[in-house]
Amino acid sequence: MSNSQDPALTYSSYLAVDELLTLQRPLSDGPEHDELLFIVIHQTYELWFKQVIHEIQAAQRSLESGNTFYSLGLLGRIRTILKVCVSQIDILETMTPLQFNSFRGRLSSSSGFQSAQFREVEALFGRRDSKMAGHLSLQAQERIKEITSARSVWDSTLKYLSCRGYEIPTKYLERDFNVAYQANPEIQEILLRVHRNDPESSMICERLVDIDEGLQEWRYRHVKMVERTIGHKVGTGGSSGVGYLSSTLFHPTFPDLWAIRDRF
Repeated sequence: MSNSQDPALTYSSYLAVDELLTLQRPLSDGPEHDELLFIVIHQTYELWFKQVIHEIQAAQRSLESGNTFYSLGLLGRIRTILKVCVSQIDILETMTPLQFNSFRGRLSSSSGFQSAQFREVEALFGRRDSKMAGHLSLQAQERIKEITSARSVWDSTLKYLSCRGYEIPTKYLERDFNVAYQANPEIQEILLRVHRNDPESSMICERLVDIDEGLQEWRYRHVKMVERTIGHKVGTGGSSGVGYLSSTLFHPTFPDLWAIRDRF
């Protein structure tokens, strides 16, 4: 009987460490000390975004199959990853405005606004906006188009509730997924019944509130980090910087779950 394990496999080769450590390429002269931190933080964000996409898609499949407890684990993991993303801002904020400006000019038109993976995360959570991907590569635009034509996390949750026996109207289960979901009193009445009579489904709803709160926390901390670093300057990608980021605050991802909070 043959051993399928590769005896030459090591920690370094499995994780491609040697290759990984060549991917931080500062552009400033010297280079400036803080540019490495800036690169490492943002590369790490992209890795976490990749993982969040992986977890969201698994959570959607789990929800749509009616698997409560596996869904709870996946949704909890997503929330925990968001907490890590927020905590990384603490590290980035150890860099002063002067330190950032020592290499900011080298960033040219590059900007976090151009993160295709974060746009994918937003689309999976239900954002439907024709402007959200227009500045991205054609390949990224195709990925986002595919996501926005399918169920969002909330649509998967409605299907989960339908699997649990709740009479979700067909017009919501089979709606046009290219259009953003709008908060609806009819769904809110069903959610109230869920919370009052179905502890398992209620836990799913509360885990989604955790995630929604985490997304809003991420946006707020991101805005304040940018403001303390560049003030109200135009963003490196030509965006309005703090002005644009501030406009994204306090918009819940799952509005129906917030609309019922004063009715318990």
